[in-house]
Amino acid sequence: MASSESDGEAEMIFSGFLDDAIGASDEVGMAGIGVFGVSSLTNPFGNDVQRVTSCFVVTTTHLNPPNIFPIKVVVDFGTAGCLGNDGHTRRGKIITEYTGRLIFAGSVATTTFDGFYIDSIKVEGTHRVQNTSSTTNSTPNRQFTVDVINGKLSKPSGNYTEWSSHKVITQIEGLVTPDYARDDAFRIEGTAHGRVRRNDLVVAWDATVVEPLIKRFNCRWITKGRIRTVRLNNSASSPWVAVLDFGNGDCDNQAVITINGVPHQITLH
Repeated sequence: MASSESDGEAEMIFSGFLDDAIGASDEVGMAGIGVFGVSSLTNPFGNDVQRVTSCFVVTTTHLNPPNIFPIKVVVDFGTAGCLGNDGHTRRGKIITEYTGRLIFAGSVATTTFDGFYIDSIKVEGTHRVQNTSSTTNSTPNRQFTVDVINGKLSKPSGNYTEWSSHKVITQIEGLVTPDYARDDAFRIEGTAHGRVRRNDLVVAWDATVVEPLIKRFNCRWITKGRIRTVRLNNSASSPWVAVLDFGNGDCDNQAVITINGVPHQITLH
């Protein structure tokens, strides 16, 4: 249960950084997604820009002028805490470097963290997004490959989750409409592994998406899909396997973990 809950929590927290990477501005993605609301840079192709949005400050730096890219975007939530529209309080900095506009095939956004907390959880590691959409298929296609490298979520109690993940995220709804945020839905597939400490318990696990996860930009939670979690070095036939079920598509923070045939209702972060 500790492994499956920790894997689900890491999935929820780190999946939000894809929305943030795309939504920083029209210059680097498509403004108005993630923490940013409906906003854009006022001077997208000129000098470096600093803007205030809600209670955080966004600073954009062109790293090789006069070329537009690469671009570094720093989102500074300050030290006092910034309450977002999603109900979470953030502080510290999210730092993302872009090789190109992330809605175009081949572009990469790499995010790191500087003293960054979401609520009381400290977030560390590297979040890398590459647009791996097809450029030859006549059918509309949008796809991202997302890697979390040496991710870590630390809590004030001293408990932590270490997490690395490789996911392929494919858009399944909203491709032919101009409204990027409201009607888009994505299918998430892939694997992860991690280690969790809960007081005296330390356990490592492997996780596989066995039913594609469904994430909509208009919902802060994963709404559907299942992840199978196995304690590291357990045999494939072991009954001590957890399956985390995110539900039937409703936008809510409820999920069910089933271990050895016994379901347990949980509330997601």
